[in-house]
Parts: sequence; C-alpha cells; structure tokens
Amino acid sequence: MTQDRPLRILISNDDGIHAEGLNVIERIARKLTDDVWVVAPLTEQSGVGHALTYRDPLRLVEIVSRRYTVNGTPADCVILAVEKILKNHLPDLVLSGINHGENLAESLTHSGTVAAAMEATLYGIPAISLSLATKEACPVYWESAEYFGPGLIQTLLDTSWPSHTFMNVNFPHLPIDKIRGIQAVRQGKRNTPSHMVECLDPRGQPYYWVGILREEENPVKESDIWALQQGNITVTPVHMDMTHYGILENLNARVLSHFNKLGTK
Repeated sequence: MTQDRPLRILISNDDGIHAEGLNVIERIARKLTDDVWVVAPLTEQSGVGHALTYRDPLRLVEIVSRRYTVNGTPADCVILAVEKILKNHLPDLVLSGINHGENLAESLTHSGTVAAAMEATLYGIPAISLSLATKEACPVYWESAEYFGPGLIQTLLDTSWPSHTFMNVNFPHLPIDKIRGIQAVRQGKRNTPSHMVECLDPRGQPYYWVGILREEENPVKESDIWALQQGNITVTPVHMDMTHYGILENLNARVLSHFNKLGTK
C-alpha cells in the first residue's frame, strides 16, 4: 500500500473498550502511524458474529480524542466510524482485536472480532482481524503479538489482495522465543464446531454453557488449526463471497429443468 498522506488506521474489537488486547493493538498501530482511531463496543460482544443493532438506538460516546465507544456490536462500531466519525477521511486500514482467544475454522462465523473486519471489507477498506490463542494458564503472552504484529501487518499491507477479502491472523499462546514462524494457511474444520456443557445451579435447575471449544486432536495439515498447534502465527485470507461455484452451474441446470417441468400458468 503506497500513499502520499499518513496511514489512517481504525481499530475495533469484540472484547470491549477496556480489553487489554485493544491496548495492545493500539500500541502496534502506533508503530505504523500516528493517525490511529479507536471505536469499540462498550461491553464485551464475543460470539455475536456479524450482528447489527436494528431495534435499539446506538449511542456514540467520545472518551478522549480519537477514542470512542458504542453500545452495540463490532459491526455497529465500524459502521458508525465509517459513516459518522471518519466519513470525510476514511481509514486506510481496519484492525480488529486483539481477541482474547483464537478465531479459527468455523469460529470465524461466530466471531465479533472477525465481523468487524468483514464490515470494513464491505465498505472496501482493507481489514485484518487478529486473535491470541490464550489458554487457561497464565501469563497471557500479549508481548508475542506486540513483537510480531507491526512487521506482519506491514507485510500484509505491502501485499495486494483482492477486493471482498480480509486477513485473519492468529498468534499462538507462546512466548516470543517459542514461536516457530508465520504461515499462510487455509481455514480449517473442527470435528465438533462447538461444545455444550450442562450443569446444575444451586437450586438443582439445569443450565447450559455453549461455545466451549475442545483442543482438536488431528487437525488437517496446512490448516489454521494445524499451523497454530505447530507454534506458528497463522494468516488466512478470507473471501466474503460464500458462493460454492463448483455446484452453481449444475444446480442452476437442475432447478431450471424442474421449473420447466412444472410449466407456467
């Protein structure tokens, strides 16, 4: 990406305005430019996917200069940033994250972190979603993402990618010296997309906890799950067009044939 004026970066996330990962990605962004804007949800929005707030009004609050919060979803934040705050000078890049937890395989469809990048892509703005594959054990290795992040983002900016495409990045939960490398890989597939836990509350009534992911034992090689387990930072180009072109022509012939058999009245 080459341009005459300074790079303008918009940051959002799904962990909320007070998340540590937001502070990390802001520090990373400031290593690339001084023109950094933050528009993030007021509260955690993990798992909301690409949801928009249709039935309730949104409140946009400026906390300090160039730092805003919205009582809505990550996609809402991008919309308000693009159509209200930065409408006269759009961002050159949107960074979403850094999420506290991995976003791999089918999780891309659930992730609010990914959704912010998707929304930016719909506006034609290059976008990168970033996540750290944190585990239960402490510490959280934010420093690894902060160390590798600036160079990786700059490399992606210098690499042209087609429209309707964004980049999804996952950092392994490892200290800096344990990370093996960076791999461009395809989106993987889990044997079980999600996991539900059933428990009893103190009154003996059942409740359910959805969305807990198990460690994948035999991931497909060269996939995001596999590469992350090998200790690599993963980069996956994600295309917004979900059409399965391999079946499209055959399907069209079949439905057209079915319609012709029915005849018209």
